[in-house]
Amino acid sequence: MARYQLTKNDPRALPAYTITEVAHYLTVPPATIRYWSVGRDDYAPLIEVPGHSPTLLSFLNLTELHVLAAIRRRHLVKMPSIRSAIDYLVRNARSVVDKHHPLISRDLETDGLDLFIEEYGQLINISRSGQIAMKEIISGALKRIHRDPAGIPIKLFPYTRSAIEGTPTKVIIDPTISAGRPVIAGTGLTTEFIAERYKAGESISALAQDYERTEEDIEEAIRCELQAAA
Repeated sequence: MARYQLTKNDPRALPAYTITEVAHYLTVPPATIRYWSVGRDDYAPLIEVPGHSPTLLSFLNLTELHVLAAIRRRHLVKMPSIRSAIDYLVRNARSVVDKHHPLISRDLETDGLDLFIEEYGQLINISRSGQIAMKEIISGALKRIHRDPAGIPIKLFPYTRSAIEGTPTKVIIDPTISAGRPVIAGTGLTTEFIAERYKAGESISALAQDYERTEEDIEEAIRCELQAAA
């Protein structure tokens, strides 16, 4: 079956986020995001970014780094090791999109994940139980990426809590809504705007009433911003 290819002006592939913004959304140090996106010294980057000088990342890059950040929560990512595992995905890619963005390929979400985990696990010498745990982490991260019928990511529900297993899907990043900034799901209300009003002294209950949302919606919007700022 032929695989869909992104058009030149697809908002998912356009430069949209600075390294600082991506670090903020994924609660990963900016230096780490830069390392993964730009490389360092003799090490090439792990992903392909659409914009340089300054470096700007796309929504697809954001979803790729979302998956890398999930791996990092359990094991510190070693560039040579993770690069070798990614190379495996590239060699087995079935489409142009998968070849350029292997960490978010539809194949990784299905049968490719076991092989990726085995490859990565052997490279960093983690136990079989550790590999199973890693699979659960990556599977959980992939489930927070919603795809179009062609299998290409279209929405991301970022983690808003350090205990990722209990993070609800109240906040969403959609490149077609509010310039791709995090918003409360089902609205165009950015989490940044909600958090600013909260920091200015407005209560969660007042904000919920003002925007006709649940208090949990408002709490997650605030948590998304304040966790990232912490």
